[in-house]
Amino acid sequence: MKTDIAIAQENQPATIETIAAKLELAAAEIEPYGHDKAKLPAPTLAKLRQRPLGKLVLVTSINPTPAGEGKSTVTIGLADALNQRGHRAVIALREPSLGPVMGMKGGATGGGYAQVVPMADINLHFTGDMHALTAANNTLAALIDNHLHQGNRLGLDPKRILWRRALDINDRALRETIIGLGRPANGQMRSDGFDITVASEMMAILCLARDLTDLKARLARILIGYTYERQPVYVADLGVAGALTVLLKDALQPNLVQTLEQTPAIIHGGPFANIAHGCNSILATEAALHTGEFAITEAGFGADLGAEKFLDIVTPHLPKAPDVIVVVATVRALKYNGGQKLATLDQEDLGALRQGYVNLQRHLHNMRQYQLPVVASINQFAQDTPAELALLQELIAQDQVSSALTTVFANGGTGGLALADLVLNAVQQPADYRRLYDDQADLPTKLTTIAQKIYGAGQVELSATAQRQLRQIRKFGWEKLPVCIAKTQYSFSDVPKALGAPSGFTLTIRELVPKLGAGFIVALAGNILTMPGLPAHPAAEQIDIDGAGQISGLF
Repeated sequence: MKTDIAIAQENQPATIETIAAKLELAAAEIEPYGHDKAKLPAPTLAKLRQRPLGKLVLVTSINPTPAGEGKSTVTIGLADALNQRGHRAVIALREPSLGPVMGMKGGATGGGYAQVVPMADINLHFTGDMHALTAANNTLAALIDNHLHQGNRLGLDPKRILWRRALDINDRALRETIIGLGRPANGQMRSDGFDITVASEMMAILCLARDLTDLKARLARILIGYTYERQPVYVADLGVAGALTVLLKDALQPNLVQTLEQTPAIIHGGPFANIAHGCNSILATEAALHTGEFAITEAGFGADLGAEKFLDIVTPHLPKAPDVIVVVATVRALKYNGGQKLATLDQEDLGALRQGYVNLQRHLHNMRQYQLPVVASINQFAQDTPAELALLQELIAQDQVSSALTTVFANGGTGGLALADLVLNAVQQPADYRRLYDDQADLPTKLTTIAQKIYGAGQVELSATAQRQLRQIRKFGWEKLPVCIAKTQYSFSDVPKALGAPSGFTLTIRELVPKLGAGFIVALAGNILTMPGLPAHPAAEQIDIDGAGQISGLF
């Protein structure tokens, strides 16, 4: 069977000017990065906002498992299928992080015959957005330490600095560090650490900013720490918001590429949904809405993470709510949730499928709480038996949700036509978007609402540290911000191995971190880490390049 990269390398993409023309954009209205990539500059985005809005389709999934779900693949295949049906669809996706690419999860460009290209470029350096974010993040860190070294005019307490350095690679050795070792000229010695770039506040700010003015204002609001008197210190106090904005001016522009079937795809921003808000940029989604009859976007990881954050944090910033939600599931992943061993998933097991269905069932129920139409996509694998597929469709139908089998990995857009027809029907149904909570509610109420209504928890428990941080948040008037819960992606709970649909558990919040530039409070649940590590055999061991520049081993 051909690898993803082999399929991509055989593809003959259209020029980026041809793809822009599908969006009714002239060559002068894009900024090409070579022949097959381009940036959408601010004047073009402003012009697009004058156009009417299309329909918005949000693609999400069950909790990820080692068996695979294929959410990005279905997203891409659905857009290709809608175009085959004669409807102009435009995709809005996140950029991949180099950490998982070199680690184990893989990229974010789809797979098989439902891919965005150039997949190698997108999965590696792309147009440099990740590097710009990393540079801006670490420039701020350097400026903070220089401020301490140069006399500390603001009285910043080195032990209460919140801003951490960033790197877009999984590196567990950098989670906790000591800096400033050696002579006095090397700066003040203090504890520090690194987050992966996609978990940084810089990334969240980029994805939520509407333009350069908003970007600079958000950067100025970043809370970097507290003084010895425990008063907050912001980037504005350092006077460097302008410099940071300069570093991000090009990164703020969304990127235009295409699918294997030449469907336009706007790829921009890449926050992880387990440790950040997990959605592509406001600018990319808006551009897709104004250029397509259908804008197809996806939210990271399971619906309990990415979709909840899209609906409760991102949607209020968009010109419209989703018109339909697609929840992706596979027979294999549901059997895994039902207790079947990974090594035996190719064997039929209707009992495990029925047992594991509770995971999909809860996600479907959760999405319907937002008063939006919901459909299910069964991403079909070759090993799925007719009996398993029939049972899964029967179980979904019993919950009064329509479902479609998709084979986009093997067949591209043609394999998504049944799903496209479901979506075309669903967008005609009434939608009355309702957010899960009100920002005016107190922080414990918001946490409890998400934990009980989305995760199935019985209660929320704050650690002593989180309780102290809550008092501080209330003191400075930050409690009315939305909440972004960072937890394991593998379970509804904060315990990765609690598969299926656990209920009645206690969700433990160990820290509450104000991200004032992004405009939300991050609540760290369980043992979630903001800097992942590499596996025993990272994907980097398989990636190679020959003398002619041909890349291999990249999925």
